[in-house]
Amino acid sequence: MEAIKELIPEQYLVLVSVGVVLILTILAAAVSSRLFRRAIKKSETDAGEDLTNLKFLKRGVTVLIYLIGIGVAIYIIPELRGIAKGMFASAGLLAIAVGFAAQQALGNIVSGIFIVIFKPYKIGDRIQIRTDLTGVIEDINLRHTVIRNFENRRIIIPNSVISNEVVINSNYADSKIIKWVDMSISYDSDIDLARKIIQEEIAAHPNFIDNRNQEQVDAGEPLVPVRVISFGESSVNVRGWATAEDPAKAFVMGTDLNESIKKRFDKEGIEIPFPYRTLVYKDQNRKEEKS
Repeated sequence: MEAIKELIPEQYLVLVSVGVVLILTILAAAVSSRLFRRAIKKSETDAGEDLTNLKFLKRGVTVLIYLIGIGVAIYIIPELRGIAKGMFASAGLLAIAVGFAAQQALGNIVSGIFIVIFKPYKIGDRIQIRTDLTGVIEDINLRHTVIRNFENRRIIIPNSVISNEVVINSNYADSKIIKWVDMSISYDSDIDLARKIIQEEIAAHPNFIDNRNQEQVDAGEPLVPVRVISFGESSVNVRGWATAEDPAKAFVMGTDLNESIKKRFDKEGIEIPFPYRTLVYKDQNRKEEKS
């Protein structure tokens, strides 16, 4: 230390010390980020691995390293150390001021920590918020949650906001999705034939899985339930229950079945009706009565 003091003038020693601390802080943050990136990349290769904790922890550790480094750098400077001691004497007022100024930021951080701990959703989950915000969780950081919707746009929601929303999570606990296949047939059509077609098309789809337990199988419950759910003005409304292992496969299965069932209905004479309207021309009727 004495040798360093001899080589470096005293008036520059503080600046050199601050520079060394800042450089070490940047290097420590870079090393930490590199280690976390390796862990995240390794976890991505493992099927079903949850990346939420690693990505959130990576940002938290990086912020903590910078806070400690900057704090040490400030403490090294004697003038700032005196100011810090004076500020510490009025820590109560400072805490109140900082609390009001950073209330929203702290709220986002605390909400983000709760999200990571309690996991109402995690990275990779497909969620729906309100009625129009649907997508896949792409990232959860200290401030906000990033959702990638199905148009490849990013929806960025502060953690404190999304924590107070009702979230529909398609992957929570169980990723299997029951897709309703709703079809309408005319009152003249054969319901039994329509049910048979729907059951065959659903069972034949590659994304369909048997969701029955052993008790239901032993009880003779059908592989694909198809039931009449309501009567419309010009149609009998029929619903089939089709199960897929995840939301993405359920969506593809639903669109495929709409097409294949329609083609089978056309081929086998099952009519999908359209509304009928009877129009009465009153003026024409009056003219005919006068004539």
